[in-house]
Amino acid sequence: MHPLKLLQPSPTLSARLSQIHERILERAPCVERIACVIHDADSDMLKTFINSTRAGTPIAGYEFKLADSVSLSRLAAGQGVRIIDDIPAAIVPNSKHSSWLLSQGYQSSFTTVLNDEGKFFGFLFANSTQKGAFTLEVQRDLLLFTSLINMAISSELAAIRSISASIEVAKDLANLRDFETGAHLERMARNSRLIARKVAGKYGLNDEFVENVYFFAPLHDIGKIGIPDEILLKPGKLTPDEYAVMRTHVEKGMRIIETILGDFNISELPNCTILRNIVLCHHEFLDGSGYPNGLRSADIPLEARIVTVADIFDALMHTRPYKKQWTYEQALAELRRMAAAGQLDADCVEALDCAKSEIESVLSQYTG
Repeated sequence: MHPLKLLQPSPTLSARLSQIHERILERAPCVERIACVIHDADSDMLKTFINSTRAGTPIAGYEFKLADSVSLSRLAAGQGVRIIDDIPAAIVPNSKHSSWLLSQGYQSSFTTVLNDEGKFFGFLFANSTQKGAFTLEVQRDLLLFTSLINMAISSELAAIRSISASIEVAKDLANLRDFETGAHLERMARNSRLIARKVAGKYGLNDEFVENVYFFAPLHDIGKIGIPDEILLKPGKLTPDEYAVMRTHVEKGMRIIETILGDFNISELPNCTILRNIVLCHHEFLDGSGYPNGLRSADIPLEARIVTVADIFDALMHTRPYKKQWTYEQALAELRRMAAAGQLDADCVEALDCAKSEIESVLSQYTG
């Protein structure tokens, strides 16, 4: 069998936002920053997502509760815009975001909602180093460009939903028993995001990368749809022949993903490269002992290294047919052992320790 091909990154929403920002600057040179945040309805958290910044340093890896902002909550509940003409006079440095905003020298801001089929999913922020920059004329221009940005983001989110929905249908058609609970998938996805957020800066990656790791992490083992139940659900250790069959779930997963992407005509969707790499490489180890391609070190995409650590961690932390539940300390010690042996990414492992309180919150919220 020929090795499965590793795919390279392609253009992103961040790149498209930067292109639109260039067009905005032609009409409104005062708009030095455009940023979009997305809303996680389950946690009510607003999370930094994509930005194009010409003046100042972007804020990254930041999240806060929508309910904690009265003005944004009102904006999310309706339509329209929020204009701040004099930021230093209106903003108190009582949060990481407000302190950052004041430190950047921004003098005025424009905020409007992002919607998907009429449902709120985030905000667009624009900032200027000039006071009172967002005149009615500038607002009209920004609202037109916001529609383009909104369509780009909502189209990508809709594509992700289509992929997930198709996979659920495939699982139903295969009469697949629940080999991975929804709680497990939610935990490992959220823990993948926590790890990604901790390590993204070291690799020069942005919040869009972090969120796409979160979106696609639950699909890592989709190829197990094609594995017979007597192997997939076997309570004991697999025989060498059974393990060989189990390993084919990676290739099966890639076939499923490519079929779905082709059916929806979204094969070139920019961030589907992250999806493909997660499905293809989540069983690769840094020392070359993994499968299917025996990749080593930097040849394994960071998104796959993140998901591998999150998946093994969650398996260790919960009861399986072949093992008892481990403690947090035991699981972390095992991951560190594997990192020292050259199998796992040490930065990803240590990110779990740095995010311990957040991970404990995820574990308590998503049980089962």
